[in-house]
Amino acid sequence: MIKKQRCPHAKLNTPTFVLIAAIGIITTRCLDLVLLFNMLGFSGVMEFLDRSMQTWALRLIFFGSIIMLVMEFYCAIAITKGLNWGRWIFLLTQIIAVGYLWAASLGFGYPELFSIAGETQREILRSLFIQKLPDLLVLFLLFAPLSTRLFFRRQ
Repeated sequence: MIKKQRCPHAKLNTPTFVLIAAIGIITTRCLDLVLLFNMLGFSGVMEFLDRSMQTWALRLIFFGSIIMLVMEFYCAIAITKGLNWGRWIFLLTQIIAVGYLWAASLGFGYPELFSIAGETQREILRSLFIQKLPDLLVLFLLFAPLSTRLFFRRQ
């Protein structure tokens, strides 16, 4: 019998949970963009871009959100390759996004343009939780299952 030798540089098979999480990141971001463009329409998108460019603070937040979007796509690709830093950077982007949305919705952040509507703190927190539920599921898939943790440890 011929014994097949394993190459030490060969990549391990990516666990299903990791692939689902990476696909979930990409899909939710693309779906968010499609739904936003569908809801606003062309004129609404142009008005949104115009309002986002009125002050330096709004420009910084707008460009920061685009950078975070690109980082999340890059993290999804890194996660499929088994790079551990990808899941930690994705967690960091989610902490920043939730923190900013929470603060802006309560009136602590400057632009109300990037906030969640709600009468009370409880309503805002509930809306924020519902909005971030898919990301919480992705984070669960990246950090909780044993096969996922072992996969990132081996890489």
